[in-house]
Amino acid sequence: MQEGGKEGRLTMRMTRLYERVPYDRIGVLIGHGGRVKKEIMEKTNTLITVDSNSGSVIIEPASPATTALQLMKAREVIRAIAYGFPPEKAMRLLDEDQVLLVIDLKQYVGDKENHLHRVKGRIIGEKGKARRIIEEMTGTDISIYDTYVAIIGDYETANIAKQAIIMLIEGRRHGTVYNYLDRAMFLEKRRKLRQLWRKPI
Repeated sequence: MQEGGKEGRLTMRMTRLYERVPYDRIGVLIGHGGRVKKEIMEKTNTLITVDSNSGSVIIEPASPATTALQLMKAREVIRAIAYGFPPEKAMRLLDEDQVLLVIDLKQYVGDKENHLHRVKGRIIGEKGKARRIIEEMTGTDISIYDTYVAIIGDYETANIAKQAIIMLIEGRRHGTVYNYLDRAMFLEKRRKLRQLWRKPI
C-alpha cells in the first residue's frame, strides 16, 4: 500500500482492500438493518460492500480525504468480527494503539478435532475462568472461534496475553501461566510509568 503526503492520504492506485468473512458471521458484520456496517463506514470514512453469498468484503475510500490508516482500521474491525468478536468489542480497534493478534491452533496441535477441543477447553477454562483471568489481568478482549484465538489490546498487553495462551496450548499449568501474567504485567506497568514520568530534555 502506498500513501501520499505527510497526512497519509490515499493515492489513486490505493483504491480498495479485501477481506473474507465466514458465512455465519456475515449477519453480525452487517447488523440489524445494516447498522454495524454503517457504523464502521461512518467512523472510518470508507465504503464497505459485503457479498452475502460468498462472504467477500470490499473496503474502499469514501472520499479523497480517507487515509490509509482509516482503510486499514476498517479492515481490522471486519477481521475481528470474522474471528468471533461482537461488534462493540471489535470497534475497540478503531483506537490507534489497539491491535488484533490471531493464533491458529492448528499450527500447534494439528487438525484433529479431539486435540483442538482439548486445547480450547484449557484456554477457556472451567466456566470461562481462564479466559476471563487473562482478559482481566491484561486488559484485553479474547475470542475463541473455530480453530482460532484472537486478541484485541494494545501491542504490549496483547502480546503478553498471546504468550500466556501459547503457554496453555503447550500444556503449562494454569497457575504457572497466571504467575507469568502477574510478572509480565507488573513489568509492563512499571515501563509505562517510567515513560509517563520521563521529562523531555
